[in-house]
Amino acid sequence: MPNRSKKYLESSKKIEPGTKHNFNEAVKLVIESSFAKFDETIDVAVRLGVDPRHADQMVRGTVVLPNGLGKEVKVLVFAKGEKEKEALDAGADFAGSDDLIEKIKEGWFGFDKAVATPDMMGDVGKIGRILGPRGLMPNAKTGTVTFDIARAVTELKAGKIDFRVEKAGIVHAPMGKVSFGVDKIVQNVSAFLETIIRLKPASSKGTYLKGIAISTTMGPGIRIDAASVKDFNK
Repeated sequence: MPNRSKKYLESSKKIEPGTKHNFNEAVKLVIESSFAKFDETIDVAVRLGVDPRHADQMVRGTVVLPNGLGKEVKVLVFAKGEKEKEALDAGADFAGSDDLIEKIKEGWFGFDKAVATPDMMGDVGKIGRILGPRGLMPNAKTGTVTFDIARAVTELKAGKIDFRVEKAGIVHAPMGKVSFGVDKIVQNVSAFLETIIRLKPASSKGTYLKGIAISTTMGPGIRIDAASVKDFNK
């Protein structure tokens, strides 16, 4: 068992081991149990009743969190001509084509998200091995390969996140900062879970939401009673 700090152990005393909490109670508790000097990020982990080894049970999607993530998201757009101008007008931090590709080849990564117009993907693909491992490769499935550049940039700036179920059947995603307070985190988590439920594969049998846990960057995990979010599945 890893060594835990005194503050972590003190925080853990507020949580009964194995107890599943009502959705709203869990959010309140996770905020109360935060102890770091910085504004911790709140994360959610959802264990799904799917087998990601089968393509028809892959759960992947995007959601725009109502209250964002609590941090500035720097967006880069690979585009030319009018689409480059559209990107900058929409608030993109960087926009261009060959010049940006060359900078990235040289080791520059001053952005958090990347978008590309479809006609640029041939060139962007040449740095796929650089962008891919960092989660920065534009992808049509997450809406980051598109000609609707203004919308893509606006959504990313507003707090759009993408998620994908891991091999163990778990989806992890950030939900904002402790400083947001209970109501804003509840709204963000609600939007995320609604999207997860909507993406339930037709081939998934039995219990779909098998487990939900919420935690801060430094704090202990708190289990959420999946039944307390059943009202989302209407």
